[in-house]
Order: sequence, then C-alpha cells, then structure tokens
Amino acid sequence: MAGGAVLGFDVGQRRIGVAVGNAVTGTASELGLIPVHDGIPDWSRFERLLKDWAPVQLVVGDPQGFDEHDPDPPARQRARGFARAAAKRSGLPVAMVDERRSSREAAERFAGQRRAGLRRRCDAETIDALAAVVIVERWLSGEATTAEGQKGAGGS
Repeated sequence: MAGGAVLGFDVGQRRIGVAVGNAVTGTASELGLIPVHDGIPDWSRFERLLKDWAPVQLVVGDPQGFDEHDPDPPARQRARGFARAAAKRSGLPVAMVDERRSSREAAERFAGQRRAGLRRRCDAETIDALAAVVIVERWLSGEATTAEGQKGAGGS
C-alpha cells in the first residue's frame, strides 16, 4: 500500500474508539471516540474524520476467537456491520484485524501513562481510542491477519 493515513476503529456497543495511522512511519495516534446511540454510530462524526484525515484505508478490529461455542457473537456482528457500512459510506478498502488482547494492551498503556502523570482517571474512556491505536499498529506492522486471511500493510 502506498503511504497515507489509515483510520482505525475499535467498535463497541456504546462508543467506537478511533485512531489514525501513518503507513510511511508505521505509527498511530488516538483521535477520540464516535458515540453510538441505539446501535447507530454518529455517522456525521465518521464523515468529519474522513474529511479531516483523507485516509486511504480503514482498519476495523475484529473480535474473533473469544467464544469457541459462538463463532459470530454480537460484538463480532457489530464490528462487521460497522465495517460494511464504513466501506459503503467512504468508498475505501476496509481491513478486519484480529483485535484479541487489544483492550488489555490499551489498558496497560493507559495505566503506564497514569503512572507517568500523563493521564487522569477521568480519561478512562480514551482506552477505546488506545485500543484502536493497537489495532492500527498491528495492521501497519503486518503482524495481524485480516479476516480475509491477508497480511496487513507490512506483510507479504
């Protein structure tokens, strides 16, 4: 993939964490949250992000492998539904990235930032945006496999 911005999303029931990544530098930063009301994301916020960042790729966390008895749990259906709608609204390619342990890694990063005095307890909602950072970083590094079985940006 050529260089350019990548927007990443950690889809939740009440909010969607958002991060932006740079394919050239391989880095990502949190952007904030998209609120979800009655199961519907704030699409106007999504569209503002598209306008502001002009991404070339979207990356959505795929909550796979959490329940071996239910391969398509509600969280996964929600994430895939968002990915389909985002692709249709944006006209951009969307990669689904295995997000296992991304929330845990985001919580550990947040705790480290709190210990360093960079965050306050009231910033806890930003964990969702940090999870989106983890998802984008995985995709940029090529270590995460998309739902289609293809490697991320750095893979072969």
